[in-house]
Amino acid sequence: MSETKTEKPLAGTLVVEIGTSVAGPYASWILAALGADVVKVERPEGGDDTRQWGGIFPDGTASTYHYLNNEKNSITINFKDEGERQWLRDYCLTKADVVIQNLRPGTINRYELDADALTSENDSLIYCNLWPFGNTGPLKDQPGYDPLMQALSGIMSVTGEIGRPPVRVGPSIIDMGTGMWCAIGILAALNKKIETGKGCIVDASLYETSLGWMASSMANMQVTGKTPGRQGTTARGMAPYQAYECADGYLIVAAPNNSLFEKLSKVLGHPDWIRDERFNENMTRYKNIAALNQLMEPILLSESCDYWRGRFDEAGVPSAPVRDTGQMMADEQTKALGIIQKITDDTPLQMGLPLSFDKIRPQLSRAAPALGEHNAKIKDKS
Repeated sequence: MSETKTEKPLAGTLVVEIGTSVAGPYASWILAALGADVVKVERPEGGDDTRQWGGIFPDGTASTYHYLNNEKNSITINFKDEGERQWLRDYCLTKADVVIQNLRPGTINRYELDADALTSENDSLIYCNLWPFGNTGPLKDQPGYDPLMQALSGIMSVTGEIGRPPVRVGPSIIDMGTGMWCAIGILAALNKKIETGKGCIVDASLYETSLGWMASSMANMQVTGKTPGRQGTTARGMAPYQAYECADGYLIVAAPNNSLFEKLSKVLGHPDWIRDERFNENMTRYKNIAALNQLMEPILLSESCDYWRGRFDEAGVPSAPVRDTGQMMADEQTKALGIIQKITDDTPLQMGLPLSFDKIRPQLSRAAPALGEHNAKIKDKS
């Protein structure tokens, strides 16, 4: 989509990010992409951990740092220095609309930059804590990372193939999901502040996010009395609804209702399947999915993904090939959305905000900052 000069929704909002890794920086990146002025606080020695994570570009910058931190300002604070801590405290109290922190539990309190301390002096401040396990309970003081939460919450128990080892979901869905919950909470607090003039403390955690993703499995277990397990690409209680191997790759086929299954059956040359008592309803198909797959698999294997996708599109049956990252980036639909953006000729491609306003997507305008790049601009002039 073409670039626009339209002011972004959060223009004029100042956010201070005191954190590292993925979740906290992703929360503030969402706000930055929406127009907030984000001041990223980093330690002088090495900065954010993600400066060393992922692939390293020729200029020495890391891929993980880039995608989490464009649109931001970077300043360095030596937290061992009382004067530096006091400057940051004053800056948060007098300049910031929002503070986000995701340091190890207990650390922010030692620096006297915690939510209770700051909001007690400025009741209009919105302060967001992003915890590993939440602000209460026996694990509240423990550190945490994305894969730990996928394991503890049960996500790994329902991810992967039957009889195979546990599998971590590839993208950092817990970190990024928690960042989204923080952004949602902050936006709600900003909206409430318009009415009341008061801020609040927002709490989110990696563990709570991971629990939230398990809502479907929890509901199903209460119906069946059985612990849900791994199902590969299938979906519990829906059939056919999975990946099938074709001559040149895998194709997801989604035909879980009778109308779609009847269309699918005709494309595959077996209009009689819908009248088979084993396959005439979704739940009977799900119960007899092994028998149905024995019939479908050799047919689908005989032709390419593109062939079957074309046939299914004509018939109105949803399907999609399993693609890799490069194929996703090259797809015409991806290009049409304009979500992959280039900030400058010297910066890598970046994923833009998955939102549009009045049919216009906010454009990324600034690359991720160098460590302490904005010290002079912010610290020396405030």
